[in-house]
Amino acid sequence: MGFARTCSVALVGVEGVVVEVQADLEPGVATFTLVGLPDKSLVESRDRVRAAVVNSGAEWPQKKLTVGLSPASVPKGGSGFDLSVACAVLGAAERIDPRAMADLMMIGELGLDGRVRPVRGVLPAVLAAADAGYRQVVVPEQTVPEASLVPEVSVLGVRSLGQLIAVLTDEPLPEVDEPPEDGRPDPLLAGLALPGAGHGTGPAREERPPDLADVAGQHAARGALEVAAAGRHHLFFKGPPGAGKTMLAERLPGLLPPLSPQEAVEVTAVHSVAGALPPGQPLVERPPYCAPHHSATMASLVGGGSGLPRPGAVSLAHHGVLFLDEAAEAGARVLDAMRQPLESGHVVVARAGGMVRMPARFLLVLAANPCPCGRHGIRGGWCECRPASIRRYRARLSGPLLDRVDLRVTVEPLTRSELTALGDAGESSATVAERVRAARERAAARFADTPWTTNSEVPGHVLRTRWPPAAGALGRAEEDLEHGLLTARGLDRVLRVAWTVADLAGHARPTAADVGRALELRTGVRRGAPVPGGVR
Repeated sequence: MGFARTCSVALVGVEGVVVEVQADLEPGVATFTLVGLPDKSLVESRDRVRAAVVNSGAEWPQKKLTVGLSPASVPKGGSGFDLSVACAVLGAAERIDPRAMADLMMIGELGLDGRVRPVRGVLPAVLAAADAGYRQVVVPEQTVPEASLVPEVSVLGVRSLGQLIAVLTDEPLPEVDEPPEDGRPDPLLAGLALPGAGHGTGPAREERPPDLADVAGQHAARGALEVAAAGRHHLFFKGPPGAGKTMLAERLPGLLPPLSPQEAVEVTAVHSVAGALPPGQPLVERPPYCAPHHSATMASLVGGGSGLPRPGAVSLAHHGVLFLDEAAEAGARVLDAMRQPLESGHVVVARAGGMVRMPARFLLVLAANPCPCGRHGIRGGWCECRPASIRRYRARLSGPLLDRVDLRVTVEPLTRSELTALGDAGESSATVAERVRAARERAAARFADTPWTTNSEVPGHVLRTRWPPAAGALGRAEEDLEHGLLTARGLDRVLRVAWTVADLAGHARPTAADVGRALELRTGVRRGAPVPGGVR
C-alpha cells in the first residue's frame, strides 16, 4: 500500500481554504476514485491527470487508487487541483519522495500533454497558503508575477508536470519543453478590464485615460464629480440623452487617488478570481471602473452562478467606480439588490452550493433620463410622455435606493456657445485630482486613530458628537428634517458631504455655506449658497 499527501487551495468566493490532497494505492482492480465534494470540472481531472502523467514519461499505477480532498465538507471546484492530485498520485506510487512535497502548496491545471496551464484566483490562493503557514508554492509559470505579490513566500513557476517531477527528484530538467501560452483573460469578462489596460494577447498597452478637460461646460456636474471623488460619495446624474452623463462618469476614476497597497491586493484578488486581470498586469494599482449594461441580471451584478457564487459587478468595482447607465431601464429588483452592499461594503450571496461573502465597497454612479423620451423639462424640447408614464419611469429608482445616494445633479443640455467656445476648456483631471488628494489627506489626518479614511464611511452619530460642524451650521438641514424633506439617514449624509466640501475648501469645520452646498447636492434644489474653494 502506498500513501502520499500534497496541498492545494479551494476558493470560496474570493477567499481561499487550504485543502489536503491525499492519494492512497491498494492492491485491486485498477480504478480511480475522487472524493471530497468535487464539482464536474474537478471530477474530470481524473482523465486529465492520468493522460498528463503518462505523457510526462511517468508510469501510471495499475492499482486501486483513491484520492481524497480534505476537509470533505467544503465544496471544491475548478481545475486548479490537477497539479497537486498528480503529485500525490506519483508520491503514493513512489515516483516522487512524499517528503519532498511536505511543505509545498501546488496550484495549476494540467493539459493532456503534461503542460501546466494558468488558473483563476492564484493571488487569493497564495494568500490563503501564506496565512496557513506555507512558505513555498508551485504555480504555472505565467502566474508567477501574480503569486509573487505575496511577501515572504517562495514561488516556483513550472511549465510542465515533467519539469516539476525533475525538480522534486533532483533529476535533469527536460531538454524539450513547450513554451508557456499567453495568459489571456476570460473573453466574456474582457469588457470589465480596467481603463487604460490593453486588450488582446500581448502585454497591456498604455492608453490615454479620459480627461475631464474634454468635457465642455457642465460646471455643476464637474463640481459634483470632485466632491464624489474627495469623499467617496455616491452620485446620481439626471438629464437628457447627449448631455454628457456617461462622459462625466468615465472621468471619475481619473480623479481618485491610486490604491493603497492593501487596497491593490484586495482588488487584484477579486479580479483574479473572476479571471478579469489584464495580461501583463499582475497588480491592479488604479481604481477599477465597471459599467455593466442595464439589462444585466442580478447574479451578474451582485454575484452568483452555478455552484459557489462568483464575484459580480459590485465586487469587480471594489475600491473603484460602478457606473449604471440608463439606470431607470434596469430591473427594480436588480437595483434594490445594491442597497445592502451600499451600506455594509460587502455582499453576502447564498446559493445551493454555499454562502460566500465578497467585498463590495464601491462608488456608485447612476445616470437616467428625466422621462421615457428623454426630453422632459428641456429648454425648447417637446416631451410627448404622459404624466403617469413619467411618474412610473421615475419610480423605477426606488426611494430607499436614492436615499443612499449623496449627490443628485441635473445635467443640462449644452448650449451652442458652450459647445463651440474656444480657449474655454475646463480644468484637467490632474488639476482636480490634486485637490481631491489634498482633501483626502485632510480627512485621513482627522480619522488617523479610527478605522475610517473617507467622510462617507463615518457613522452620522460619530460626526455629530466627535466632529460637529460650526455652531448653527446645520440649521437649514434640521428644518428640512422637521418638514419631512430629509430622512435621518439623509441628514447624516448631508453632514458627511458638508465635511467633504469643507475639506476641499480647507475649512477646519463645516460652515453654514458648506452645509448649504451639501443640501443643494443632496436635494438637487439650488439654494443660493456660495460655492467654496475649487468646488463649482
